[in-house]
Amino acid sequence: MLTPTTRFRFLATFLSILIFSSCTEKDPTKDNLKAALTFYSSFDKSVEADFALGDKHLYTVPNRQARDSAQVGLHKPDIKHVTAQGKFGGALLFTDKSPGNIYYSSTKNISYSETDWSGAVSFWLSLDPNTDLKPGYCDPIQITDVSYNDAAIWVDFTKDDTPRNFRLGVIGDRNSWNPNPEGPDNSNPNFIKQLPVVENPPFEKGRWTHVLINFSNLNTKNGKAELYLDGKLKGTRSDITDPFTWDLEKSNIYLGLSYIGLYDELSIYNKILSEKEIAILYNLENGVHSLLK
Repeated sequence: MLTPTTRFRFLATFLSILIFSSCTEKDPTKDNLKAALTFYSSFDKSVEADFALGDKHLYTVPNRQARDSAQVGLHKPDIKHVTAQGKFGGALLFTDKSPGNIYYSSTKNISYSETDWSGAVSFWLSLDPNTDLKPGYCDPIQITDVSYNDAAIWVDFTKDDTPRNFRLGVIGDRNSWNPNPEGPDNSNPNFIKQLPVVENPPFEKGRWTHVLINFSNLNTKNGKAELYLDGKLKGTRSDITDPFTWDLEKSNIYLGLSYIGLYDELSIYNKILSEKEIAILYNLENGVHSLLK
């Protein structure tokens, strides 16, 4: 027969075990995010990616046609690697608009598929687009083997709106959506109708904004794309039927086209992320490094 004191101690020990187990149990959603990760650059110590299934190096080229002139590393004087100004630790600081591009290779870092392609791209920006950016379009990220209008995934700040709008571009093969080109593609109604638009987006200088691009089932008849800002769905495009045909070896992840501001925590995933996964990613206290522990 247990005494009241013994029963109390037994119950207290049992409750302690339950609480400890609850606190130390792994979150399966974080495990799923880690398993889906294909590329991650924190910019904490350098511009080389922290994790990559493909090439970890950042490259600089004078223009897209000069791939043979690509240099490993950061070689644009208007872009600096800073160690203590990021959302988490280091970051890239873009100070001016100038010729040339920086990029990571798409090969293996993006899970491209010719038959059914899904994925997600995540990063953080800090800028006031209405005062920091110079005239013209600005693409914080653009992933393609050719250009913005031909099998490309990107977001941009518009050039003529005040305040500037923020758009999502998930654009298939140009010869599919624009088989008989007339005039500039940027003003083509067939192009414009493909772009979800966020009016007066929540970007501010001195504040970090999370950008998440979701895409699913591309290269099928049921393609879909979503844009999240700070964990909230802001734009959707459904029924994407145009094919996305890449020469994968020529496809790159271009960063900061005409961008001026801070840039941090680029990560790429091989599946569309759920709202719960996006919320976890947005709220990670130490960034994507938290997933790699």
